Amino acid sequence: MDAISDQRARLGDAAKKFISQPKKLLIDGLWVEAASGKTFAVIDPATNKEVGRVAEGDKADVDKAAKAARRAFESGEWPSLRPMQRERLLHKLADLVEANADELAQLESLDNGKPVMMARHGDVVMTAEFLRYMAGWATKIEGSTIDVSLSYVPQGQFFAYTRKEPVGVCGQIIPWNFPLLMAAWKIGPALAAGCTVVLKPAEQTPLTALRLGELAMEAGFPKGVVNVITGFGPTAGGALVEHPEVDKIAFTGSTEIGKLIGVNAMKNLKRVSLELGGKSPVVVMADADLEQAIPGAAMAIYFNQGQVCTAGSRLFVERKVFDKVTEGIAAFAKQMKVGPGLDPSTQVGPLVSQEQQERVLRYIQSGFSEGAKALAGGKKVGATGCFVEPTIFVDVKPDMKMVREEIFGPVVCAQAIDDVSQIPAMANDTIYGLGASVWSTNLNFVHRLIPKIKAGTVWVNGHNLLDPALPFGGYKNSGIGREMGRAVFDLYTETKSVCMTV
Repeated sequence: MDAISDQRARLGDAAKKFISQPKKLLIDGLWVEAASGKTFAVIDPATNKEVGRVAEGDKADVDKAAKAARRAFESGEWPSLRPMQRERLLHKLADLVEANADELAQLESLDNGKPVMMARHGDVVMTAEFLRYMAGWATKIEGSTIDVSLSYVPQGQFFAYTRKEPVGVCGQIIPWNFPLLMAAWKIGPALAAGCTVVLKPAEQTPLTALRLGELAMEAGFPKGVVNVITGFGPTAGGALVEHPEVDKIAFTGSTEIGKLIGVNAMKNLKRVSLELGGKSPVVVMADADLEQAIPGAAMAIYFNQGQVCTAGSRLFVERKVFDKVTEGIAAFAKQMKVGPGLDPSTQVGPLVSQEQQERVLRYIQSGFSEGAKALAGGKKVGATGCFVEPTIFVDVKPDMKMVREEIFGPVVCAQAIDDVSQIPAMANDTIYGLGASVWSTNLNFVHRLIPKIKAGTVWVNGHNLLDPALPFGGYKNSGIGREMGRAVFDLYTETKSVCMTV
């Protein structure tokens, strides 16, 4: 922890140069100051020190960006581009992400706190792969021909078909846990479909969204197609949700905010997709390969400091191996190196902000006060920065606050399975339904269990395994719609039916 003060020294020249430059808004192909002239601080969560300032966009700036996106969608170069040309632009953007991978990873680590090695080999790599996957879909969005009967029309022949058309201007609001990757998740399918976008990154982590905006301009996207507004949720985000020129809102974040966005968006009947919270169950059976399951269950919760919507925060283990599994996870947690994200040896970085650190520590304290026992962790680390120990609780009950609510930190609550028939009820005992994992070598059991788990994704002998081709989204309060895969284009297109007499 003594190296925290050396954070800036660990940055490469490209990242240092980007940090030193003014951070403006990207509107209609130009970098401009906020209409109000206001800026706000970017804080390094490893030190709680300011590393720069960005423009504080608000309603006036959103209005300019939305109108620019509307002009770009309705006229000019973008709507006249052929699908293959959109594909090439997205491939070029992916190339630029790869060419600037080290810089993007460092900015992501500085901004969010995550280990730089994870950002470099996880976030950045997945961003480029996702953009390439979506680029391929630009030429494959298609309608169908339909044989219609029209039995009430006795004479005539008919030709009927459907068209998939871009939904229009998309307001896209992303979270702070995977800032670069979530930006790609949003803009990739929208641009492949022919939409234009106004991207609003989380106020805690604006840096890589701004850098991605620069790369989009370098790739050659026409002005107004990609706009980036940094600012706060109630002002910039709220204005984006309510703006009449915005046809569709895509939001990733908390369920609480997602519900508010859904209500406000429906005032103008905007199309809405929401990827929200989770309280994902991890089920470890006695027949599982424990050498695989123990570190797998540990990383299901400690990956990205537990700041993952699919984090495996509820652990269910068959009684006969409960102690072995929980003690194994505790030992795993104790040996993880906690430190600043830009240190290449760090395995657990700081949480994204002091506010988030305090939130997680309150949940930990609630666990202690309700009688739970920590086998590992349970405390903050150091006097500086937003660090929390990787924590595992036992002696927990289903009605405890930390079991019911999403913590979004490196805290897992373990419960024993005494009756295998109760696993579906235990796994589904939550308002959420985003992800789940089952660890077992009995695939007959696994296949019977999977349909009973109410979650958008069920992993078997793994957790947080994501691929651009696999749809991602949740049941219940975990959201509406599916990101990734072919399914995502249902969110960014309208289906038009055509029927003509011939």
